[in-house]
Amino acid sequence: MKKYPEKMLAAAKTFRAACLAVADDKAPLEACGWNVHQLASHTRDVEIYVYGARMRRTVEEENPEFQDFDAEAWMAEHYDPNEPFGELLDKFMTSVQEAVDWLHTLPTEAWARKSRHALASGSVFTLQDWVKRDIAHIEEHLKTIEEKR
Repeated sequence: MKKYPEKMLAAAKTFRAACLAVADDKAPLEACGWNVHQLASHTRDVEIYVYGARMRRTVEEENPEFQDFDAEAWMAEHYDPNEPFGELLDKFMTSVQEAVDWLHTLPTEAWARKSRHALASGSVFTLQDWVKRDIAHIEEHLKTIEEKR
């Protein structure tokens, strides 16, 4: 289990570096698509409010159920195009580092704690599942940036 926090941190560092390597964070990555600033904001917010929250609640509550997350609606309501890019990425890294530090404190059995998702009836998601999904989410958006550079 200890490999996952380190993999999360490595993915986050690589994502941050890729974002900073883009010359214009406001240039669209593809026609009618998000720019790097939007993608970084989305990735940070999902880290904090989706996967980070699901990880903590899975450990702290008995079999919590999670609702679906609408990324487009969230961005429409919460995205700030004037948020300084460096601060946005710093908040992302702080959230990841705090999650990694917390994960290292957990006993092995915590990784098997269970939760549910409202749209995946009957499915069980463990803490380990949420951590793996968080890593995959960061890596997915890293790949988008790398492909478009």
